[in-house]
Amino acid sequence: MTSTSFHLPIMELNDGNLQTLTEYLQKTLSPDPAVRRPAEKFLESVEGNQNYPILLLTLLEKSQDEVIRVCAAVTFKNYIKRNWRIVEDEPNKISDPDRTAIKANIVNLMLTSPEQIQKQLSDAISILGREDFPQKWPDLLTEMVNRFQSGDFHIINGVLRTAHSLFKRYRHEFKSNELWSEIKLVLDTFAQPLTELFKATIDLCQTHATDVNALKVLFSSLTLISKLFYSLNFQDLPEFFEDNMETWMTHFHNLLTLDNKLLQTEDEEEAGLLELLKSQICDNAALYAQKYDEEFQPYLPRFVTAIWNLLVTTGQEVKYDLLVSNAIQFLASVCERPHYKHLFEDQNVLTSICEKVIVPNMEFRSADEEAFEDNAEEYIIRDLEGSDIDTRRRAACDLVRGLCKFFEGPVTGIFSGYVSSMLTEYAKNPGVNWKHKDAAIYLVTSLASKAQTQKHGITQANELVNLCEFFVNHILVDLKSPSVNEFPVLKADAIKYVMTFRSQLPKEQLLEAVPLLVAHLQAESIVQHTYAAHALERLFTMRGANNATLITPAEMAPFTEQLLNNLFKALAIPGSSENEYMMKAIMRSFSLLQEAIVPYIPTLIGQLTHKLLLVSKNPSKPHFNHYLFESLCLSIRITCKANRDTVGSFEEALFPVFTEILQNDVQEFVPYVFQVMSLLLEIHTSSIPSSYMALFPHLLQPVLWERTGNIPPLVRLLQAYLEKGATTIASTAADKIPGLLGVFQKLIASKANDHQGFYLLNSIVEHMPPDSITQYRKQIFILLFQRLQSSKTTKFVKSFMVFINLYCVKYGAIALQEIFDDIQPKMFGMVVEKIIIPEVQKVSGQVEKKICAVGITKILTECPAMMDTEYTKLWTPLLQALIGLFELPEDDSIPDDEHFIDIEDTPGYQTAFSQLAFAGKKEHDPIGDAVNNPKILLAQSLHKLSTACPGRVPSMLSTSLPAEALQFLQGYLQAATVQLV
Repeated sequence: MTSTSFHLPIMELNDGNLQTLTEYLQKTLSPDPAVRRPAEKFLESVEGNQNYPILLLTLLEKSQDEVIRVCAAVTFKNYIKRNWRIVEDEPNKISDPDRTAIKANIVNLMLTSPEQIQKQLSDAISILGREDFPQKWPDLLTEMVNRFQSGDFHIINGVLRTAHSLFKRYRHEFKSNELWSEIKLVLDTFAQPLTELFKATIDLCQTHATDVNALKVLFSSLTLISKLFYSLNFQDLPEFFEDNMETWMTHFHNLLTLDNKLLQTEDEEEAGLLELLKSQICDNAALYAQKYDEEFQPYLPRFVTAIWNLLVTTGQEVKYDLLVSNAIQFLASVCERPHYKHLFEDQNVLTSICEKVIVPNMEFRSADEEAFEDNAEEYIIRDLEGSDIDTRRRAACDLVRGLCKFFEGPVTGIFSGYVSSMLTEYAKNPGVNWKHKDAAIYLVTSLASKAQTQKHGITQANELVNLCEFFVNHILVDLKSPSVNEFPVLKADAIKYVMTFRSQLPKEQLLEAVPLLVAHLQAESIVQHTYAAHALERLFTMRGANNATLITPAEMAPFTEQLLNNLFKALAIPGSSENEYMMKAIMRSFSLLQEAIVPYIPTLIGQLTHKLLLVSKNPSKPHFNHYLFESLCLSIRITCKANRDTVGSFEEALFPVFTEILQNDVQEFVPYVFQVMSLLLEIHTSSIPSSYMALFPHLLQPVLWERTGNIPPLVRLLQAYLEKGATTIASTAADKIPGLLGVFQKLIASKANDHQGFYLLNSIVEHMPPDSITQYRKQIFILLFQRLQSSKTTKFVKSFMVFINLYCVKYGAIALQEIFDDIQPKMFGMVVEKIIIPEVQKVSGQVEKKICAVGITKILTECPAMMDTEYTKLWTPLLQALIGLFELPEDDSIPDDEHFIDIEDTPGYQTAFSQLAFAGKKEHDPIGDAVNNPKILLAQSLHKLSTACPGRVPSMLSTSLPAEALQFLQGYLQAATVQLV
């Protein structure tokens, strides 16, 4: 079936198009990339057409095939995610009729769809809502609230789910007047009906107390209502909820103590409805206890009692994890508020909390052991990255820290006893009792750590715990054990201990640990070798005296070969082929060792390139891929620093893979490839290699420039082409110059990317042979003026100023004046008066200021029109502005209406630009050593001008230059040992 009908700007709503769409959606589900990729590309190519979203909604409503319905729903949601937001200067990607039709139908569609589709559409509504609600979608809430009357809980839960996805952003938005007025609007419309629904649902639970299916639906409603309560109360305590606190808190308390046998689940893993509801209520109580403690005081004691009872009576099964951790978090948030300190002062209460709540929840359960062995990635994310917010161990740790705020002595005392007895138990029979030691290490860690940062590990420790002693007596033994694979959990604990307390342990202990950690990279356990890599990576970033790395390449010399071998070998262990911690450790080792890695690079680059080829087939781990490219950049930099001629061998190794990535348009990797190519090309000293020239025309294809993430690296790559091969381009690819200028024209039109357009333009002016661009010059200036007239922003004016001064430096002041006056008579004077003089103070950056200073000096001293025409009145003010640029602080004020123009703010959800730190570009100074000190240049140029027309310069200065400016100028003349005549 041909797809020509799709290329019309409007897609007809007919069966043929529905059929075509169905076939392509079917193909996007194929596991075979050769089928899937083209289908995805096709859908991407037609999504700009009117009616496309309406066709998707029609399919998800009417298709007979359940899979296609769900697929259409997911595709629709992702389409909305990418395109709904309207970005200034960018074309509106969804037509207005489509926007109106979507908003008119989506709520109804969502409420009448099966649950799987309902969830997707509910997410889509929350994206629409984030952009359009309340201004552009005022009736959304009333439409939703009216459905509460329907009595049909499938519909009601749909409304609640959507409201939850709309309102949950209130939990992490910054306070603002806009946010307040939106929340107020929501409360006025929603709070009362929500409270009525809450009461009615609780009554229905009584009525249907014996009907398990009805209860399931009602309890999922109660959980959603409780989540909405949390979102609506998060920013501040609303008056409505304060007035109705009795209703809400009484019911919450009753629900916490409720135990309905019908809702208990057999499943040990999956939390049931009762657990989910109670967990959310614990969260709500913690919110009130923390933020609104005065108003909540009358209710607090009964919640503490109810939650305490919950904790003491709930089992160790995984399904209770969220409930238990939220309940413990509630106690943690209460115990560190001075208001409630008295509840915990009694030694018996503390002992009881330690014994009944903290110690049991620190145990390493069989479920944790299974995760450690069979689901390492999940385990690592939970344990290392702190996303284990809902694990019992993390909550118990937080409770220990909370209690230590007021009761550090007694708590440390109670736990020291536990730690000793756990270690004694372990020593009796290590093979059987190893979990006791694990719990002991965990307890010591939670007691010792008061403040932690990602960068330094633990920064403040409890004085009562001797960390070095514990390291020597209990940690080193596990690290030194001859069998790397025995007791992997304890080994992982030991490695984590080194990593956690790296800022507290003395350097000699860290150096003792390094070779041991290198050996652990070979462990079979994924968690264990990952922790070893992560620990090494963190140790290598530590700084010692005078900001050098704490561990030096010389100290690493004995282990360098072993380290590199083991890191790369670990990537071959099943389950770690794309281990981001391993790759980050490779990057960090390269960075630390510098030239010590040169002998190994010939072998390593092959392994890195092979890995790149494999992951480019299906990129799924963004961090791994990022560190892989960083490691490539480091290999190139370090090796070529030692010997520039090796650049060719890198190109031989990398270009075949790069070609494949660019031909298959692997979107995630394209920006990286451009950065590495820039780095390689910038290293070349002689002319530009033909392999680069062959690629040049492809870099100008408009489709590449459509993706925001490609723009910064592509501009940098084109700048490298211009720097190394401008003459080659002028002689062999002159027909591509209009394409190059087309890119500049596209970039200059966008407020977000105009600075990138100037980077490109500046390189063209600086490097292209003058006669190759003569015919385009006037058009370039006209485009810039049009943009100045349509939207003059500070960022644009700063870039424009640097460009005209660079042009002046390159082609001379007369050429600059003539091109302006050629466009329109007296235009040059207007630019000097209206732009250069008032705005030059805003220019920032060393090199940029230097360019402007040299350019303005030329205008003052090498442009006859400034001396002999109506422009002469501007001479002194321009000189004053230049002295201001030298002497006054930079003017970094930005008009109020421009604060939103954020360079990095990439619209939509496409892969934004990921800057490679080790592909960094050196700052380039187009003027270079020709001018070292612009102030001296000004003095010398004024001297030269005054000898050409004696008497003129001093008289212009004495009549209208302020005394202070004159004083600075005298200083420059003295420094240059010249005078004016």
